[in-house]
Amino acid sequence: MSPQVVPQALERLIHDLTKLPGIGKKTASRLALSILRRSAGEARELAAALNELHSSIQLCSCCFTFSESDPCTICADHKRDANLICVVEQPGDLLAIEKAGNYLGHYHILHGVLAPMDGVGPNEIKVSELEARINSGTVREIFIATSSTVPGEATANYLIDRLQNKPVLITRLACGIPMGMDIKYADKHTLARAIESRCKTS
Repeated sequence: MSPQVVPQALERLIHDLTKLPGIGKKTASRLALSILRRSAGEARELAAALNELHSSIQLCSCCFTFSESDPCTICADHKRDANLICVVEQPGDLLAIEKAGNYLGHYHILHGVLAPMDGVGPNEIKVSELEARINSGTVREIFIATSSTVPGEATANYLIDRLQNKPVLITRLACGIPMGMDIKYADKHTLARAIESRCKTS
């Protein structure tokens, strides 16, 4: 029997890290070794931070983002427009839009996209909760900001169909030519969306 080359504790950590999205065995090994080279105190701090995630973070009961308070800081901010709701797939998308710095409405996190082949239908994501917010009568506009992937587009189209009879304005995130890109290098799908999303000049 060959000797155990990698200590079992390290092997367990590598195995657990590979469960994270986008982390293969090579990257997991590099991360695990980096953690091992740090002091025991730093490792304990990391372990405590991971342990605290599930004990202190919850879903906001209004928009369903991850938060330490309920409602979250965005939903509780009276300076933001509660009549405008941006619908995104995941909490990470909220962070990306917040970094842009020019959106001052509220959010609704779906926690997924429609993927029938994977068993993900409307009941598996927060669609009925979005409808309930609209039915409350305070929402003026639903701004759909799903990704331009096939599942993201399918989800956006489903939401448009489902909400079309609601008394709200439904808008979509415009897609088009990135800043600094020469138009002749744009693929036909990106160019088509840019043409569809054209807007009036001021």
